[in-house]
Amino acid sequence: MRIFALLAVLGAALRLPVVAAQDGSLSGPTSSSSAAGYSCDPNQCKLPNCNCASTSPPGGLSPSDVPQFVVFTADDAIQSYTIDSVNQFLAQRKNPNGCPIKMTYFTSLAYTNYTLVTDWYVAGNEIADHTMTHVGSPPADEINGNLIALNALAGIPLDAITGFRAPYLNYTAETLQLLSDVDFTYDSSSASSIPVTDPGTDAYWPYTLDYGLANDCLTIDGVCKGQPKIPGLWEIPMYAFFDDLGVDGPHLMDPWLDAANGASTVNDTATFEYMKNTFTAHYAGNRQPIGLYTHPIHLSTTYPGVSAPNTTIKMINEFLDWAQVQQDVWIVSNEQLLAWVQNPVPVSQLDSFEPLKCPTPQVDPSLKICNGIPQNEAGLLAQCDFPDFPFYTCYGCPEVEVSPSNPNPPQKVPEGQQMRYRLPSNCSTPFWDPIGGSCLCDSSDCAFTDNSRPIGPNGANLTGGGTGGDGDDSSGGAPTPTYINFNGASPAKLWTGSLIGVISALVVGVFGAATGWALLNI
Repeated sequence: MRIFALLAVLGAALRLPVVAAQDGSLSGPTSSSSAAGYSCDPNQCKLPNCNCASTSPPGGLSPSDVPQFVVFTADDAIQSYTIDSVNQFLAQRKNPNGCPIKMTYFTSLAYTNYTLVTDWYVAGNEIADHTMTHVGSPPADEINGNLIALNALAGIPLDAITGFRAPYLNYTAETLQLLSDVDFTYDSSSASSIPVTDPGTDAYWPYTLDYGLANDCLTIDGVCKGQPKIPGLWEIPMYAFFDDLGVDGPHLMDPWLDAANGASTVNDTATFEYMKNTFTAHYAGNRQPIGLYTHPIHLSTTYPGVSAPNTTIKMINEFLDWAQVQQDVWIVSNEQLLAWVQNPVPVSQLDSFEPLKCPTPQVDPSLKICNGIPQNEAGLLAQCDFPDFPFYTCYGCPEVEVSPSNPNPPQKVPEGQQMRYRLPSNCSTPFWDPIGGSCLCDSSDCAFTDNSRPIGPNGANLTGGGTGGDGDDSSGGAPTPTYINFNGASPAKLWTGSLIGVISALVVGVFGAATGWALLNI
């Protein structure tokens, strides 16, 4: 949600579910051809490393040979109720090749249960960066600190965190450069705000910024007309839905929270119709992707004290049912979409396209190992019982709460226990034993290398491993260097809330259901 002035006093974590001011809403076009001033040479810009902003399918494929991708993403904290919210749409679905649906979760760490991040990643989903404390126009320490904490406390390989979305979709040209500086593959913060049926549509297939940005030219300073030139950084636009008002009726994130066709109240039936109509326009045209960009808290059935929006949940499932009946429709993560755009193959070859397959880690289910697979890790999670920000992790609790200035504090070791080893650079998450400090992988089938990222002062490289802070690593991976704050500021106190259902319920009881919703909608 957009922040009201009253709530700004309480910080960006508080956002009430008022439809007229939702996070990621649009009121009209954010670009135009004249404002973009975009020019790209397709003879010089070639896949897989460069792609011009174009409404035509990549690789010269005809639309009839192109799959219709439906991208599913979620933003903000990862908690049991947000995972439940996503699962009610995706858990029982499969793509045409028989594989379960995967999605992208743009993760902020405030209010997040780290072990659920690990579980969600090991299950095959993409974990992406959404800053540590959910701030728009984020500084480097918010972006990079999230990388460090996701690696250290959730065991996500640095190489696997390739995407970013700015909170409130509030980014700048500098934000895009910061992403390139630390080797992100893509950003997905810009809006495609003009219908694909309009000759001036800005619904471009994902493209690189070798020739600048081509979206959001009317709303973001310092972009378009060839700027910013960032070779190799991809932009995956967020594709809006449009109601009967056309270009004047765009709906981007959580479209089911918006009133359709200029009405004053939400109508699930009207939303269902314009979602189908927009999908059909894409499907019958150049098959640019369509996206469901969600804040799962709005669709939760298990958040304490808040009534589930059952009619809306039913409507979204009906839309996905309807979409999947169409031929050649695939529900994918951003990571999977981009893999196809970089190496496009016709729909006849998608069954053998590696990024859309469904490999499962072959780990003995009887083993007791804290590895992101629930049956293996039961009883092994460390509970980090901070008063403001409790969470669980496989990788040992830090001495203090994580913050942008200190995203990987030294590890606190309970009496009678030993330090836990962080994920090293040579063992993938489901095969790493953080308690024993050993890797179950001993064959080429699960060989793994996690490359360093240039994160830190003066571009210092950071690799996985260690035990937190200055911890020595005897596991074979490189130790985690001490993290030095980028701006020299003293550690900031997070404005945070509880992760435990009992405390959440108390919050709801004291402040009411609406405030309770806001406390965890980040």
